[in-house]
Amino acid sequence: MLRITELKLPLDHPESMIKTAILDRLGLSAEHLINYTIFRRGIDARNRDSIFLIYTIDVETDNEQGILKRLHDDPHISLTPDTTYRFVTRAPMDLSSRPVVIGTGPCGLFAALILAQMGFRPVILERGKEVRERTKDTFGLWRKSVFNPESNVQFGEGGAGTFSDGKLHTQIKDPNHYGRKVLTEFVKAGAPAEILYVSKPHIGTFKLVSMVEQMRATIESLGGEIRFQSRVDDIDIDNGQVRGVKLANGETIRCDHIVLAVGHSARDTFKVLYDRGVYIEAKPFSIGFRIEHPQSLIDACRFGKNAGHPMLGAADYKLVHHCRNGRSVYSFCMCPGGTVVAATSETGHVVTNGMSQYSRNERNANSGIVVGITPDDYPDHPLAGIELQRRLEAHAFELGGKTYEAPGQLVGDFLAQRPSVALGSVQPSYTPGVHLCDLSSALPDYAIEAIREAIPAFDKKIKGFAMHDAVLTGVETRTSSPVRIKRNADYQSLNTKGLYPAGEGAGYAGGILSAAVDGIKIAEAVALDIVRNQEK
Repeated sequence: MLRITELKLPLDHPESMIKTAILDRLGLSAEHLINYTIFRRGIDARNRDSIFLIYTIDVETDNEQGILKRLHDDPHISLTPDTTYRFVTRAPMDLSSRPVVIGTGPCGLFAALILAQMGFRPVILERGKEVRERTKDTFGLWRKSVFNPESNVQFGEGGAGTFSDGKLHTQIKDPNHYGRKVLTEFVKAGAPAEILYVSKPHIGTFKLVSMVEQMRATIESLGGEIRFQSRVDDIDIDNGQVRGVKLANGETIRCDHIVLAVGHSARDTFKVLYDRGVYIEAKPFSIGFRIEHPQSLIDACRFGKNAGHPMLGAADYKLVHHCRNGRSVYSFCMCPGGTVVAATSETGHVVTNGMSQYSRNERNANSGIVVGITPDDYPDHPLAGIELQRRLEAHAFELGGKTYEAPGQLVGDFLAQRPSVALGSVQPSYTPGVHLCDLSSALPDYAIEAIREAIPAFDKKIKGFAMHDAVLTGVETRTSSPVRIKRNADYQSLNTKGLYPAGEGAGYAGGILSAAVDGIKIAEAVALDIVRNQEK
């Protein structure tokens, strides 16, 4: 097939215009066009009053080579790449050792799925509960301020991504088209088929719940074993080689290959690894607040007269500002038509995150407004970033009244450096609730200074961003893992054979899609190593 990129059509074009545009671009008559499929559909909203759809289309004709020869100078016409996923190996019939996967977030799920599809019958350990029970516990915090440290937004089947916007786009390089494998498996599990072609696909929490259940059923049908409420408290390492894991209930599972896909909030696991001598180093991450505006304001600023168009949906934004003090402030995990959610994983701490449903039809838009920090800001220990997170989260708990309410402040008051005493036109979506206060002590001074400079700068790009009644909610500290568990080219730990650090928790991903792709790579590496070892 041929691939046409950058095919630009009006926002309200009829479907027949796609075929006409294909014929015009290729210089074909209709009888030579056999079929076409939309591979990608994006939106060009740089001019909000003249918005276009941008297509990538795969075309089947009866003269592909002739067209390529005739249009060889056109950079937007090429052969369609082969995105078919092919397994790197198969499990031997006499499999002597089953791999263990720790964690059932996107990385762990896909590592387990690929291993199961290759016949390796993985054992998957999840410290939290299965996804529907976990959802009940999560809502228990949101609605009743009842917190379960082992079953919450961070811990449980599906990982932190289950309670998010469900974004499925990434900027990672993907020459092997692993991302296509991820999207295809998601559609098999019940995701909308449109995620295969829209440029910024998302799923939303409720759809993710049922998809995770379907993926679990697939893994189990292929011989995988998933064990919930099975927290790993220790890892047996003998002379630089993993030999097994010890669970909180005292049980030991012997294994030679461990996929460590624990997510960015498994602080106790990071401590165990450090104590066992596994190489860990501190890495940069970001801290800040959530900010909420009326979604209608964002729609009008981004789409103008086209705001509300069904093809466009709720508008998003992506912002960055480089501050005078050397810090960078940027929008993070923007959730159109979403809510701010309680995302702590430790008692007596407050953490915020953002979440959307598939419809993205809640009244507010929210985003993290975060400041980049580096190990220079918390030196002297690989786990020092975790301790900084804990201090900020514990202080947020105190500022919020020690009830799991989050500390909040109106943007106008934050910029004017005065406490907030009453809400305005923007009603915050965070539950259990928002306790108005002065956020100036919620983050280090350099971060407060940077955010105060960035918000007015952002207002020049999105008019109304600095509106007085917009709400800041603290604190956003789990933007990414504060550690990296470094690995070799074969994906094993630098100094511990058989240990495969993976996904966000190990510092190698930043979102659902990139974590899932990393899980596929890890599964392939584990499978090849098992086969090599068994052939010796």
